[in-house]
Amino acid sequence: MSPEQREQAEREQASRLMPPAPCPEPAPRRLAARREHLLSEIDRQTRSRSSRPALRLRGRTALALGAAVAVGAAVVVIGLGSGAVDAPHDVPPASAASVELLERAALAAATTPRAEVHAGQYTYVKTVGHTSVLSENKAGGMDLLREVESVEQWTSVDGSEPTLQRKRGVDSLLPGTPGRGRLNSPTYDFLAALPTDPEALFELIRDAAEKEHGPGSDSTTGPDQQAFVTIGDLLRNVVTPPETAAALYRAAALIPGVDVVPDAVDAAGRHGVAVARVHDGERTEWIFDRSTARLLGERTVLVEDGAWGKAGTAVTSVALIDSGIVDEAGQVPAA
Repeated sequence: MSPEQREQAEREQASRLMPPAPCPEPAPRRLAARREHLLSEIDRQTRSRSSRPALRLRGRTALALGAAVAVGAAVVVIGLGSGAVDAPHDVPPASAASVELLERAALAAATTPRAEVHAGQYTYVKTVGHTSVLSENKAGGMDLLREVESVEQWTSVDGSEPTLQRKRGVDSLLPGTPGRGRLNSPTYDFLAALPTDPEALFELIRDAAEKEHGPGSDSTTGPDQQAFVTIGDLLRNVVTPPETAAALYRAAALIPGVDVVPDAVDAAGRHGVAVARVHDGERTEWIFDRSTARLLGERTVLVEDGAWGKAGTAVTSVALIDSGIVDEAGQVPAA
């Protein structure tokens, strides 16, 4: 099958997975320009890396899948798979099907009415789900434990007040204040100030991931996987302005190795179609509603047997239940 035939087949697959977009599809030249940008970026990074010393992996970065549990038992959180940093020239561009699904998610996000937000307000996000940990038992073996996670969080839109978090009905203020915010701890104002051009936004996120997870670091995540994780966190953990959310989905289409999963289920039991990326023995999935292309949740699924379980096991799963803007910490959006 030629590349053109494969791309056409992927687009037909995307059309079967989700209904027609509620807005006009992007012009073919727009999608083609994004793919061309990605290919040139891969070429640039490959040439840049070829001039650098070979990466030495000194150790394996821990994969934090959950908090410590079981009083008196040591909890060990380990990495999955071989620990090799992904090399862009070995990974294909995002599939045509994933690019189309992400564009539909972007169109859905862009048509969401933008709330009037002002200083003193909070973003509210409610999620349910589970995380997994490996815990040492009394016999010296390891048990895989699942922790149910139900979290409500209120984050100051301008970062001037502490974040309120509610778990299992207990409220706590997270230490410090978010301040202006950053990629791994964003505020609404921080997200609103990000570039809304997908290519510029991708460069910003990818450059930050390169510094922390690129060649010369001890990270086994790799910059491409970290960029995918970062975008997923920005879309799920706080309320994101519509135009920023749309740009984030389109930026994700520039990450190599992104593909689709025809059927995935979130932590609330809702089935949808997922945009996913496989790395180091696991697949990170963003699950979307088939009818609306709205984000339902995210999960991490093993693609290889290992200490965490058999292939197909969802070691983490989070469902987005509610979100919005409220006037005070502790309030919930009106129904």
